[in-house]
Amino acid sequence: MNQKRGLWFWLSALAIVIAAVGCAFWLDPFAQSWIIGHQNRTIKIFMRNVSRFGDWPEHVVLGLLLAGGAWLRGNKKWRRIFLSMLLACAIAGAAARVIKITVGRARPSVTATETWSGPNLSSRFHAFPSGHTAASTAFFAVLLLANWRIGIAFLPIPILIGFSRMYVAAHYLSDLICAAILGILSAILVWRYFLRKIENQKSEI
Repeated sequence: MNQKRGLWFWLSALAIVIAAVGCAFWLDPFAQSWIIGHQNRTIKIFMRNVSRFGDWPEHVVLGLLLAGGAWLRGNKKWRRIFLSMLLACAIAGAAARVIKITVGRARPSVTATETWSGPNLSSRFHAFPSGHTAASTAFFAVLLLANWRIGIAFLPIPILIGFSRMYVAAHYLSDLICAAILGILSAILVWRYFLRKIENQKSEI
């Protein structure tokens, strides 16, 4: 019975993911049109700053500071959580980098005859997926899995970072949705095979 429930859960999750990705690609032109029609100088400056300081180096620095603070306080549980957040961030960021170089999707700000150019080293064709969004989502999704009460309070951060990337014409809506899915999968991977495994070993001892 539990196996059937587990199977139905993952099939349902897969169906939701496929539907979300499909809707995101379909909504791309509408979302982009809305962004263009709602440009504001003050908001654009704010979003540029969010985008600038919402990349993976800032997440790494934050994670190291938090892990260092937990280490100084002798809190092994939170030190593991913060290190797991860093690991998930690194996995999602690296995966996003490989994918975007491989597929070569032109950014919204780029005028190109082909939206998908294939393998391309130019950052102008690194729209899909959003590295900022993937790394930030993975980082905070681990926190959500470890402690949902604390994690849910920080969810607006990756959402804001993702929106800022679309607002500054660096990504399409589908780039953000797929990046968020990549980040969540990276977080689940780390939580299941690293963080939870260590906690189970500790409880057995």
